[in-house]
Amino acid sequence: MNATARDTATAVHVAGDAPLLEARALARHYAVRRSMLAGRAVVKALDGVSFTVAVGETFAVVGESGCGKSTLARQITLIEPPTAGSLLIDGRDVAGADRARLRALRRKVQIVFQDPYGSLNPRKKVGAILEEPLAINTTLSRAERAERARAMMARVGLRPEYYGRYPHMFSGGQRQRIAIARALMLNPAVVVADEPVSALDVSIQAQVLNLLIDLQEEFGLAYLLISHDLSVVRHMADAVMVMYLGRAVEQGAARTIFAAPRHPYTRALLASTPHVDPELRTERIALKGELPSPLDPPPGCAFNTRCPFATEDCRRARPELRDFDGRLVACHHVETLPVEA
Repeated sequence: MNATARDTATAVHVAGDAPLLEARALARHYAVRRSMLAGRAVVKALDGVSFTVAVGETFAVVGESGCGKSTLARQITLIEPPTAGSLLIDGRDVAGADRARLRALRRKVQIVFQDPYGSLNPRKKVGAILEEPLAINTTLSRAERAERARAMMARVGLRPEYYGRYPHMFSGGQRQRIAIARALMLNPAVVVADEPVSALDVSIQAQVLNLLIDLQEEFGLAYLLISHDLSVVRHMADAVMVMYLGRAVEQGAARTIFAAPRHPYTRALLASTPHVDPELRTERIALKGELPSPLDPPPGCAFNTRCPFATEDCRRARPELRDFDGRLVACHHVETLPVEA
């Protein structure tokens, strides 16, 4: 990524606001064993992404399974250290931070997991689940922790009598409300929402999404939204980063990308999303072949094996993100592609 593109990638936050979260060429690589004979290989699960997220902003990360979304979530929540690049939370670089500083930074970033059935301890009552972050990270008394837990339950639409019940007694939507309440107990600045509604019934998804939006407005939260559901992203996101095999292929304001996607992969994703409104439907783009293995990505542009517009240039050299038409695009032929494929 050239200097101009990097500046654009780290300037997607609201003008004038300092970013709460900033990634600079963030990467995470894993050494894996291919087989007893083939030896070890390196999987570049995350291969140099840059972006910022500001107060009250929702930054969405989209792409197929294996594109690096979950790896990015582990980086942002400080579960794993980056292999390269840097991550700044509230202006502080996490690299080299001591244990006390990391503990303080972790309080600023919380996560809502995809599966509300697996993310809650079945042996603990709701009150204990919500109070646990306070018990670990604060010096509040038991009565003060209980008071805060009950107040947060009310804020996410849970009735007072639920305080003494176990997770198995609730529906999926109610469990996800519990998970959201738990994520907010430490007053974080950034919430990573990892597929927050994909495990819920369609009839419940809108309720949870609207709750997230209301909480964002009330607490000034920044969201890193990870989703494969572009209808959810369209509803919530201010900015979008489209990923493919660990790298960003298109990045910019959500309204810009949804109105006129430029990268062929982004177009294919949007075309595969069903719409009731005929004006939002676009011509389908047939992708050739399967998603390449991250153990053996193709040379040049990683998308060239499935792209209907690929040329020899695409197979020879990897395109870098560059500024085009109000967003960043990693495509050799973005200037010459038809506006609507």
